[in-house]
Order: sequence, then structure tokens, then C-alpha cells
Amino acid sequence: MLEKLDDVPWSDLHHAYGPADDVPADLRALLSDDADVRKKALWNLYGTIFHQGTRFEASAPAVPFLLEMVAAAGTPARASLIELLVALAIGYDEAYLPDGFPLDELRSAAAGGEALPADGGAERFGALTESDQDRVQARIELQVYEAVGEGVPLFASLLSDGDPAVREAATYALGWFAAEAPLPLADEDASVAATAIISLGLRGIAPSGAEGDPRGVVRGAVAIALARVHGRQASRAVVDELLRWAGGAERTEVPYFDGDLAGYAARSLRLVLGDDDDEALDVLLTRIPAVSGVQAQPVVEEALRRVFPHGPIAAGTPFDDLTERQKRVVRVLAASPSTWLFLERAYGTFRWLIGGYGLPLDADAMRAYAGMAKTP
Repeated sequence: MLEKLDDVPWSDLHHAYGPADDVPADLRALLSDDADVRKKALWNLYGTIFHQGTRFEASAPAVPFLLEMVAAAGTPARASLIELLVALAIGYDEAYLPDGFPLDELRSAAAGGEALPADGGAERFGALTESDQDRVQARIELQVYEAVGEGVPLFASLLSDGDPAVREAATYALGWFAAEAPLPLADEDASVAATAIISLGLRGIAPSGAEGDPRGVVRGAVAIALARVHGRQASRAVVDELLRWAGGAERTEVPYFDGDLAGYAARSLRLVLGDDDDEALDVLLTRIPAVSGVQAQPVVEEALRRVFPHGPIAAGTPFDDLTERQKRVVRVLAASPSTWLFLERAYGTFRWLIGGYGLPLDADAMRAYAGMAKTP
């Protein structure tokens, strides 16, 4: 295993921090008997060949070796390696849910990128126009996606693995590729079954036979999958299940949306209910005070998207000029200071989301904007 690792000219390739000559050592360290060594190596790879979602020249060449390790039954923590492969293939999955990965758009964006200098040629790359830089980046991302796609037969072979974590990760991976492998919809592990159902829905195929499953996470997954497949034609039972999940706060082991099936359900409401639907808005506004940080993001995002369909309001827009639905959202945000926090600190990504609609950037300012009394 890894016998050809040193045949790759890693020092000529680049990752987030320069030449990628440290990648071989991190890949080898993933096979260590020491869990701390493996953890550090995985952390390093997430920081170099997948830096905050960006992929680099060195990303695609690392993929065959990761697949080789996953294929070996004795490799420790194989599920975590599959998760890294999925991240390399698509980036952060929340960028594409509930709709699925836009492969055709990526291929179109990458057209012509192969004739341009890659990101390793810093000076030449920096001299490119912004549009050409985008082509190069899209080409890199497409190469990585296709490299991971070579592992589809491997992922399919792992659907019967004895380790539920491996089955779940493999099922998750297959959701992002047009694979024909039958997914384990009736797996004895609820998280594996739920992951399989969502993966099937992302392929545009409606799962059958699991609607009455006694396991709540499976029923939630069925609703998400059927919303993806049927959209506004989804049954009332599907809508009710989505509303139930969107209004809850239950965390799951399902890898999609980092286990936040409630947030995924909130996103999926747009598929089954129109933006002017007050039933959906009521559920979202009820949940906002109960969540914070990362969990608050999809709920608030969906509420804002529904009531500000034209994007940000003009600077200086008085509160009284907002619609009644917009005022409802503003008042709930103003009255929910904990929603703005992550680990008891201001959450920058959340502020960026709010500011994107032209609204005040903290709860106190939002209260003042809405004419509400200050927090005691």
C-alpha cells in the first residue's frame, strides 16, 4: 500500500500553504497505530488539500492513495477517510442542499481551464483575469470530483461492510455520484438507513417502503427525499413531517448537513411550500429562539429568504416600511440574543447572513431598529 506515493512530484504541486511536499507524510500517518497521530494527520490534510472548502493542485493526486487506504480492511478509521474524500469531491455539502451537486455547471465553469496555469504557478496565476482564475479553480475542483468518482465501485462494495460507520460513510459518498449501486434503505442501523434514503432522493429517485418506519430519523429522511423528488406535488404527510423536523432541535448521526437534520428539513421546506406560506414561516420563527450558532444558520437563512425575496433592503429603510412578515422575522431575531452567538460569542458567519439583507448586525441594534426596549 502507498508504494507509488513517492512517485508523485509533490514538491512541484501546491496546496493552501505552498509546496505539497508534506502531504506524503500526512497520508502515511493515517495508517499509524496511534490515534493521536492519525487525528493530527487528518487535521493537517483538511487544512492543506481542503482548506476551508478550497481544493488545490495537490488535492486530486492525493485521492487515489486515500481510496487505496479505504479499500484495505485493516486501515483504521476508514469512515473518516471516506468523509475526507467526499469533502474533497464537493466541498461543504450545505452549499448544495437540498438540490444536489451541480456537476453540469461545474463542467461548464471548468471549460478552457486546462489551458491556463494552475494555482501552483503563483505569479502566472495571479496575472490571470478573474474569470480565468475561476476557470482554473473550477478545473481543479472537477479533477478532484472525478478522481473521487473513481472510487464509486469501492464505495458500493462497502455497503455491506460490518462497520456501520463505514456503511454510512460509503452511502453518503454515493449520494453525490450518479451510481447505480442499490443503497441499504432497510439497514438495521437507523443512521445508515436514513443516509441511504437521503442519498437516493438526491439522485432523484423516490424511496419506497420506509414511510412507516418506526424510527423517527428514517421518517425524517423519507420526507427530505420525497420533497427533493416530488417538490410541490409532495403529499401532505411529507409536508407535515418536514414541518415537524424543521421545528425541532434533534441532532442525528446522519452525515448530511453535519447531522443537523432539522436544518436540512428547514431548507427543504422551500421545495414543498411557497415563500408566501405562513405555516412554514410560523415553524421557522418558533424555532429561532431555541437555536444558536451553526444550528441557527439554516433556520434564519430560510426565514429571511422567504420574507426578503428581492434581497437586501435599501440602506436607511425604516422599520415601518417593512412588510408585516418581514417585521415578524426582525422582531423574533431582536428578541433572541442567544441565536446570534456561537460558543457564547458573536458568530461572524451569522452576522454576515443578517447583514446580507441590509439588517442590523447584532441583537441590540435589531431591537433598536424595531423600536423594542433594550435587553435588561
